[in-house]
Amino acid sequence: MNAGDYYYDSYDALYATIGTGVLIFYCIFVLAILVITLVAQWKIFAKAGKPGWACLVPFYSTYCLYDIAMGSGWLFLLAFIPCVGFVMAIILNIKLAQAFGKGIGFAVGLIFLPIIFLLILAFSKDEYIGPQ
Repeated sequence: MNAGDYYYDSYDALYATIGTGVLIFYCIFVLAILVITLVAQWKIFAKAGKPGWACLVPFYSTYCLYDIAMGSGWLFLLAFIPCVGFVMAIILNIKLAQAFGKGIGFAVGLIFLPIIFLLILAFSKDEYIGPQ
């Protein structure tokens, strides 16, 4: 065998198969999280009197979420300013919890475990009371 020849090892095929399997599992996991989040947002938008399909439109969904939580959808433009966007995301979660009559503990849950707490917010009996 010359120095430039590639020696095909059976481990190469094994590593490629394992890598492909991990990638497929990861893609399915991410798609499942995406679908769960969209379902939760659809229900939250419907509870707040917004059209559910609004969660599917990229910038309009953010506008509607800020409108639901803060009363002014145009505040979402502040999220595009560096460093301010991080603070606005925290404020949005606090205001969203308050808009459904929840406290600061629920807001902390929305910040650190958003998927779980969005599902709780979407499927609970709590009603939308508006921006506080």
